[in-house]
Amino acid sequence: MLEQGRVAFAARAHLTAEANRSIDAQTYIWHADQTGKYLAYELLEAADRGVRVRLLLDDLDARNNNDPLLALDGHKNIEVRLFNPLESRHGVLGAVGDFFRSFNRLDHRMHIKNWIVDNRVAIAGGRNVGDEYFAASEETNFADVEWLMVGNVVRDGSAEFDRFWNSNMAISIADLNPELTKSIRLDSTRAALAAAARQIKSSRYADDLRNDSTLKQLMARNLPVKWVADYQLVADDPLKLNAKKALEQSAVLSALLPRLQNAKRELTIASPYFVPGKAGTELLVGLVQRGVTVRVLTNSLAANDVAAVYGGYSKYREALLKGGVHLWELKPRGNAQADSSLLGSSGASLHAKALSIDGEGVFVGSYNLDSRSTSLNAEMGVYVHNPELASQFDSIFELGTDGASSWCVTLVDGDLLWTDGKETLDRTPRASLWRRFQAWLTHVLPVDPLL
Repeated sequence: MLEQGRVAFAARAHLTAEANRSIDAQTYIWHADQTGKYLAYELLEAADRGVRVRLLLDDLDARNNNDPLLALDGHKNIEVRLFNPLESRHGVLGAVGDFFRSFNRLDHRMHIKNWIVDNRVAIAGGRNVGDEYFAASEETNFADVEWLMVGNVVRDGSAEFDRFWNSNMAISIADLNPELTKSIRLDSTRAALAAAARQIKSSRYADDLRNDSTLKQLMARNLPVKWVADYQLVADDPLKLNAKKALEQSAVLSALLPRLQNAKRELTIASPYFVPGKAGTELLVGLVQRGVTVRVLTNSLAANDVAAVYGGYSKYREALLKGGVHLWELKPRGNAQADSSLLGSSGASLHAKALSIDGEGVFVGSYNLDSRSTSLNAEMGVYVHNPELASQFDSIFELGTDGASSWCVTLVDGDLLWTDGKETLDRTPRASLWRRFQAWLTHVLPVDPLL
């Protein structure tokens, strides 16, 4: 279980540098910042060695980097495909026009994160590619978690990558830019990536990497692998919008639901975007009525990077509390590039999507407990039955729900209260008036299916 952002970045960079045959990288976001450029540089270096590189990116973010991605695609060993692409390739007005013409189609995004090297080792979970996901941002970093995997599960992940790669939703970037394929050159992109790689190697972030004790263990191959016989990797269909019912649309939810329903003692959930809806609220409250302890950690309004999602969550908060569900909201925190643990250090906003059941099984993936992950976006995750890994996640959760990290939300005499053990507040803490207005607006509007 990769919980530290720096280790997650270094693992990708190291595996890519060691690749012999193939690299398949699939992600929702790939920022053109220092870590994003460095990983692109390593992919280009691998391609120069003869490694076959396939990049499968969601176009909602990739469109912002259309030209450098098209340049990489010009390498004989690199192919770039974009999931559900927009017709226009540049400019805000073009994107707005595309959404006006095809909103129902374009609202379906590929939210999966999957990094596979030589079909032997894979990284999958919640992290996109960018500074804020790898504890490299000078502002707020995202706290996340993912699996580093070897064994048969990697073949399962490769099969899902191939299913998306070969779907009619994945379009070659060259086919989307026929007028640019001859004018866009790789040379300038290569030079820019090489310069970025030189710069990051002499940065403070590189010093942090060199001094990281966990990373030293990883590089020395001293991190113990937990061998698990009972596991399940599951991904949604690229064409999930064609299904008529939520459970038909979401293969991930279909796989998780029986496990949730069969919880006997405890269900522990971390979900940055938590909008359970009526059915989800009834499920969680029903578990409490059966004697199951249900604990949920999500972002506070001040820590949430999408204020509208908090408004959707707030519709169900009182019903959850009345039903006996325990709720915590993560505090907003500054930067300092802290990375001592997933949630126990400053500089984090929750981005991890994980849950444990009865201290025996744990799920980590890209799936949020909200309508968007269920009905609109394509998601993936891996469930493993292993008490040691479940305990690792539960320990992370305990750090995240400590008073230094989060507010415990309670309902007393009909009033919502936020407490951290030192002070108790009767309104959403530390949120600006503008964020409160955004949350209020989505609270009163019927927009849950879009959240």
